[in-house]
Amino acid sequence: MKWQGRRQSDNVEDRRGMSSGGKVVAGGGILGIIILLIQVFGGDTGQTLAPVLEQMNQSGSSQETVQRELTPEEEALGQFTATVLADTEDIWTQVFNDNQLGYYEKPKMVLFTDAVQTACGSATAASGPFYCPADKKVYMDLRFFEELRTRFGAKGGDFAIAYVIAHEVGHHVQTLLGTSQKVRQAQQGKSRADANKLSVCLELQADFYAGLWAHYNKKYLEAGDIEEALSAAHAVGDDAIQSKMQGQVVPDSFTHGTSEQRMKWFMKGYNSGDIRQHDTFAEEL
Repeated sequence: MKWQGRRQSDNVEDRRGMSSGGKVVAGGGILGIIILLIQVFGGDTGQTLAPVLEQMNQSGSSQETVQRELTPEEEALGQFTATVLADTEDIWTQVFNDNQLGYYEKPKMVLFTDAVQTACGSATAASGPFYCPADKKVYMDLRFFEELRTRFGAKGGDFAIAYVIAHEVGHHVQTLLGTSQKVRQAQQGKSRADANKLSVCLELQADFYAGLWAHYNKKYLEAGDIEEALSAAHAVGDDAIQSKMQGQVVPDSFTHGTSEQRMKWFMKGYNSGDIRQHDTFAEEL
């Protein structure tokens, strides 16, 4: 993706190099547990991530804050993410205006290392990137992407990061449009399997929104960018993660969608560029 020399968002809070002063999970190993629960890429944190964060808070222990200098590579990565966030700001403002969806309230993005305090609770890097609707912020420990590449086989490249940012901003769009709240209400009283189906639809819609963002950002894309996004989407499909982590696939436990579904909805957004085609709920249920 072409990003050097372009506008960077002012809505980035860089806490990297600092260890959290809040609570962190003791003993380590939580990444495998959360991936097994398909908490990768955050999602509707009001329904899925918040209970995990609450559990972390109850089982954690305090740490003192320690700060270090960022490396040149880390500095450049921070500038890249700020550029991607700026692109989402410009594009979603345009989409909201063009489709008379009201005012687009820009989210903030927090870059952190190891652990972070949020309005949804305390979280560690093991949570993966996530969006907190309570403070309307995207939280990212950028070292996650090395894990995504080495452990789950996604291709390297900066556009995998751009895809994840766009996906999490997609959850912000769902918050602004009231979709997330409607899903939480609809999940009440349903069986776990039926509630999971609604969660899958919400996640696939966020993938659609990521693709829609990429459609409007074509002038900055480079050869191989879309392939990087699709590789990341494939790597974090419920079936791919369950197969790798537990050796079997349990469809009723899916919360984010299969690899095929995630790639399909990203490409639908990318190819159509039409927000009116975002109804994952009608097609998947």
